[in-house]
Amino acid sequence: MKRRTFIENSLLASASLALLPESAARAAAPPASTPYRSNWKSQQDRIWIDESLWANRLQDWRLHEGGLECIVRGRNRSVALLTHELGPQRSTFNIKVGFKFLNQDYPTDYLAVRLGSKGPVDDHRSAAIYGAGLNVGVRADGKWVIGDKILNSDYSPDLSLGNLSLYILGTPLTNGDYNLTLRLADGASIFAESKDNRVTAEAIIGGLALVSHADIKSQQEITPGIRFEEWLVEGNKVNIHEDHTYGPIYFAQYTLSNGTVKLSAACAPMGSGEQKVTLELKQQGNWVPAGTSLVDPVSRVAAFRLADWKATEAVEYRLVMMVAQKGDAPFPYWYEGSIAPAPPLDQPIKLGLFSCNFDHGFPDADLRKNILYHDVDAALFLGDQFYEASGGFGVETTTLERSILDYLRKWQQFGWSYRDLFQHVPCISIPDDHDVYHGNVWGEGGKAAPAEGNAYQRQDAGGYKMHPDWVTMVQDTQCSHLPDPYDPTPVKQDISVYYTHWNWGPLSFAIIEDRKFKSAPKNIFPVEAGIQNGFITNPDFKDESYLNAPNAELYGNRQEKFLEEWTKDWKNSARMKILLSQTNLCTLATLPAGSTSDAEVPSLKMPAPGEYVTGDAPTRDMDSNGWPHSKRNRAADIIRRGFTLHLAGDQHLASVIRYGVDTHDDGSFAFAGPALNNVWPRRWWPTLPPDHQPLPGKPRYTGKFEDGFKNKITVHAAANPRDTGLKPAIIHDRVTGYGIVKIDPSSRQITMECWKRSADPAQPAADAQYEGWPMTIAQTDNYARKPYDFLPEIQVADHADAVVQIINETTKTVEYTLRIKGDRFTPPVFEKAKYTVRVGEPDIDKWQEFKGVRPGRKGKRVLKVSLG
Repeated sequence: MKRRTFIENSLLASASLALLPESAARAAAPPASTPYRSNWKSQQDRIWIDESLWANRLQDWRLHEGGLECIVRGRNRSVALLTHELGPQRSTFNIKVGFKFLNQDYPTDYLAVRLGSKGPVDDHRSAAIYGAGLNVGVRADGKWVIGDKILNSDYSPDLSLGNLSLYILGTPLTNGDYNLTLRLADGASIFAESKDNRVTAEAIIGGLALVSHADIKSQQEITPGIRFEEWLVEGNKVNIHEDHTYGPIYFAQYTLSNGTVKLSAACAPMGSGEQKVTLELKQQGNWVPAGTSLVDPVSRVAAFRLADWKATEAVEYRLVMMVAQKGDAPFPYWYEGSIAPAPPLDQPIKLGLFSCNFDHGFPDADLRKNILYHDVDAALFLGDQFYEASGGFGVETTTLERSILDYLRKWQQFGWSYRDLFQHVPCISIPDDHDVYHGNVWGEGGKAAPAEGNAYQRQDAGGYKMHPDWVTMVQDTQCSHLPDPYDPTPVKQDISVYYTHWNWGPLSFAIIEDRKFKSAPKNIFPVEAGIQNGFITNPDFKDESYLNAPNAELYGNRQEKFLEEWTKDWKNSARMKILLSQTNLCTLATLPAGSTSDAEVPSLKMPAPGEYVTGDAPTRDMDSNGWPHSKRNRAADIIRRGFTLHLAGDQHLASVIRYGVDTHDDGSFAFAGPALNNVWPRRWWPTLPPDHQPLPGKPRYTGKFEDGFKNKITVHAAANPRDTGLKPAIIHDRVTGYGIVKIDPSSRQITMECWKRSADPAQPAADAQYEGWPMTIAQTDNYARKPYDFLPEIQVADHADAVVQIINETTKTVEYTLRIKGDRFTPPVFEKAKYTVRVGEPDIDKWQEFKGVRPGRKGKRVLKVSLG
């Protein structure tokens, strides 16, 4: 976590701040022991303010010539103080704010100090972003603002001139309430005062914030608003929390693959001379520099690469940034973490599976606590790290720089919730559609979406709506620490790619991009289908040939080629294969029969526990990777040839399914994890034919099905929304939580767990996981195609766990590649043909090959191998 070292600039622990002019100071409280004083005059011009303040929004505030300025007119712009709050103790407090209205053409605009700021969740981070409280301040026309009250004044000063200050004195009353005294002063001269402003004690307990408010209908007007020259807070009612700081290095993520560490640090938008980060490693108790990185001026990422990494124990690291001080030496800030060694080949591994993080439960302290209990070895964030509405205010698109800062604010908010989960373990984060401000993305090779039209028209035409530099920026923030791309050639508009191979201990991961190469269905279907948001809206359109759409792309040729190579590549002692992507290869969702969109999903009734919803039909949502059917089958066929487990997110409906390609159950298992915070509670209530057979001992909605695109799936578990009775319902009824995947490379067993957000894993109840979990499978269950016959048994005399590859000599196809367990293996094959059998160890490039091997020799012949 970040180590705060600069609190001295905000605290004067031994002296009174003398907040009020002398004529008022006699009524002030005794000197406080917990004051706050802004230090803006010692800072250079920049966007980031300091570690004790959070700006709403990032792009709306700046430090300029020694003051804090709001550069827009808009509703409820604020800067929250993270380290100080007003506590429940009955004591006095004093606040001083130096200010200037930068534009007096708008007399009803006001500045204020927000007292008692509270968010929907009892946490300082929730208060900082969503806090509401009692705004106490002054309008540009000189009238007082106290909450909803506007009080007249008997003067008309020019509030844009002079050394003006607002003073707020809070004094407890005998009846338990508080009295607020407000004064305006020019230097030491008081020229306005408002007394006897009574408020309840509860109204002022909580956080503090500066507010710039313009009551306008539009999102904003980019014109100067209000300037704050200083902010001072003292009094015995003030509580301090030194550990509540955040920035300028917010968090870091890393991977370790094939002996190379790649680490990226998320940094604040800094000023000149502050654009450098040093990476230090702890060696024999000392911090030793290991590299320096300039902060990228767009993504604000500092990226590091450490080659030839051989550490067998965790290595502590520290990221250091020097922040300039006017007239003084730069001051260091740092963030600390550690780099864990790759897991041993024979020890169990735990993966955390996360996705779909709306801000209903921000800052998600309950999730943090529960997930940390599991002590995962790697954190997998598989898309939708946040949504467009996260943090309030919607989406900013006025200029490229402002839209970048708008994204960075949400990315910083994501880290504020979850950085502890990957502070000491590798982390995979890959963006999905909402991360790039799309409801759905059909990237079509990176092309530009039309600039004109409504949201659906632009999105459905395919491509990216946002500027290509912005899209690449998003990928840099989330993916720059991933192993190098398989093929780094950019796509259209020079947008970067990140699909890659991650080798980590005994596990070999493929990380792919579900959306970037996918065809837009509106460009495949005829106009009469009425495609909107990936749905056929014309109920009379019955031509199902377009569901197959062999001319449409899913993963695209480049990623298909990569996956084919990856399933054959078992170097670096790889024991098991796992595919990581945004979504699974099916459409596991139902809606009331006849639905032609999913717009009703958030408002559908939550069924009671045990209730089976009737009248639903499978959806044909082409945002899913169930479409196009032909390319879905192609992808499922490729990954099963490496006995691959598929882990995904996106669906908002946790599930375990098994893909069918030619027949049911001949493909891989796929675990789509639950949403961390669910904005779109999909469901699976298929109408069951009379002969339907659920899986033994499991709910009726399990078993063999075809989804809306004719894809064969076997549903082993699905976590449907339910009326749980828990509060807040918007979190708990929508089947929120996380996945834990346990991999045992010795036994080749995989256990999938799906934990409810409400469950305490330290003291798990019987229903702590969703129905159907935990579930354990074997590695070989990921290619359970029914054999035509078997080839002769392979016996390896001098090498355990060799790699076996079976090639069909008729089709020239690699049927599968597998690192076997032990020294014996009897290869199944799926048709009558001659086969080439390759047995070897790719790490030493030693192979033994047998050609023309026919099936039907099981028990009659042995293929003896020596790799000595």
